[in-house]
Amino acid sequence: MFDVVIIGAGIAGLTCAQQLHQAGYHLVVVEKSRGVGGRLATRRLYDTYVDHGVRYLEAQGKLVPQLIDLLLQRGILQTWTDTLYELKPPKPESAGEDLPHPSHLTCYAVPTGITAVAKFLATGLDIELNQRVQAITPIEEQSWLLTFDSSEIPHEIRARAVVVAIPAPQAFMLLEPLATKGLSPEFLACLSSVEFEPCLSAIAGYPQAAIQDFPLACTVSNDSDLAWIGLDSSKRSNPQMPIFVLQSTAEFAQQYLNAEDLKPAGQQLLSRAAQLLTPWLDAPDWFQVHRWRYAFPKSPLNQDYLGATTPLPLVCCGDWCGGKRIDSALNSGLAAAAQINQQLQQRSLPREDFWNTL
Repeated sequence: MFDVVIIGAGIAGLTCAQQLHQAGYHLVVVEKSRGVGGRLATRRLYDTYVDHGVRYLEAQGKLVPQLIDLLLQRGILQTWTDTLYELKPPKPESAGEDLPHPSHLTCYAVPTGITAVAKFLATGLDIELNQRVQAITPIEEQSWLLTFDSSEIPHEIRARAVVVAIPAPQAFMLLEPLATKGLSPEFLACLSSVEFEPCLSAIAGYPQAAIQDFPLACTVSNDSDLAWIGLDSSKRSNPQMPIFVLQSTAEFAQQYLNAEDLKPAGQQLLSRAAQLLTPWLDAPDWFQVHRWRYAFPKSPLNQDYLGATTPLPLVCCGDWCGGKRIDSALNSGLAAAAQINQQLQQRSLPREDFWNTL
């Protein structure tokens, strides 16, 4: 029996869990994936770490700069580049003047992969991985019962309160059965109103000789296919090979939302990058593609969290509450923790001192 169970080990879920953990609540975080972080995702390929979700951290908002400062102090984070290039598709009448346009922006990265940020937020927490919640059921207005569709232990969890910190469409599918158990139509309608946009990430490795004065980070503007080209291996010390990460537009990813084979999509992204930057991007030694079905909130709520009016505390949070960015996820996690605390027994929450206690 837990005080709180948090579903989802992304930024919002981990922040909420850490806040409640510091206040002394007995809690557990359950995550369907094999690691924490959500889109703070890193793979190890050919002895090199690759970030194929969130590309870097930048000092935007109120909470992210505080997190960046702390991660820099701990030696987890470092400056990757202070120049972000904008690449625009060439106009038919142009004659070579449509080169990448540089702008100043300090981008921070982790040499061992951006998942390390999530692992830092997970410090000291009880986290159960590979646990997909199948159903949430109220038990006589005394506790929530969570059942899982895996064979891993535990098969069931009971808690006095539940925080659902996953993308709104997934939260809706999980919570919709509670419509017959006291969850209001207004709550479900609000949850279902949040839409997400997808994204594809293509990861490609090249011969060492290919790299010569290549821009490290490029956003692509006004293109139907490509949104980002980054020399991801430049974040690492002594990478084994040059590795690029390309990310698609939502419009492009939508075409492949249910495709079984994503290699044609990846090849198309590489071909487009070759057209915009340099021909050899079209011929990597290897490449693979990852699909982010719920990459970016398209229509976020104008509130920090979404709370239910059920007798037992139930709160949803995520980057889709109050904005679309990492700062929104951090703030939403803290706001959800404050709401849960208020509904339980109002312990002291160290919000102003949050980072110092990690």
